[in-house]
Amino acid sequence: MRRSVAGALLLVLAGCGVDSGQATETDGELGGTLTVLAAASLTDVFTDLGDQLESDHPGLDVQFTFAGSSALATQVAQGAPADVLASADEELLAAVADLGAGDPAVFAENTLVIAVPAGNPADVTGLADLADPGRTIALCATEVPCGAAAARVFDAAGLTPAPDTLEQDVRAALTKVQLGEVDAALVYATDVAAAGSTVEGIDVAEAADVVNRYPLMVLEAAPNPQAAEAFVDLVRSDAGRRALADAGFRLP
Repeated sequence: MRRSVAGALLLVLAGCGVDSGQATETDGELGGTLTVLAAASLTDVFTDLGDQLESDHPGLDVQFTFAGSSALATQVAQGAPADVLASADEELLAAVADLGAGDPAVFAENTLVIAVPAGNPADVTGLADLADPGRTIALCATEVPCGAAAARVFDAAGLTPAPDTLEQDVRAALTKVQLGEVDAALVYATDVAAAGSTVEGIDVAEAADVVNRYPLMVLEAAPNPQAAEAFVDLVRSDAGRRALADAGFRLP
């Protein structure tokens, strides 16, 4: 059963030692536990790729922690045991790049759009409506990639946003829209695609030049390095690129 762990998960620090995460490999068959820390916007596509890797290697258990990239980088810097780190921001991953087994590789790109509840009950038409105190708006906090990107978009438009809530990852902002708790949110294009008919997307012209680039790397202290390399290879394979493109990501 897929176990997708939220960002608030209490991770055991590496110094504690966990035998269950150690790699097993017999005749090229991967096994053990593979732990992947990934940006919240990768939830759907990475979960599917994890399922595929488990199907190819029945002895392998792929575990995910999806959260804001800044929280994940902090966990890695503090020694949380993990095999792969995938971020929605190159600068955040660069801060812990020295903990990687190799250079980070950019595998996808994303841009922001406005998400509104189905039917657009507040009649949101553009970015200026997210600067209207009369509407209820969700944005990502500026310390996470979607929030930093949103700040650049508003700067480019010469607008000051009027958020009612600042979320720690993009999926939390999207959920506010899906539940009808806010009139609109600025989220990634891929999140609108993943939400299906529960939300509607509105393109933002100023967002076209504000691109989030997604790097990933195998961590040097990975408990299961063979499985970690296999997962990274899958993400960067033709099949992985098709999955990313189908989810709405731009490919570098």
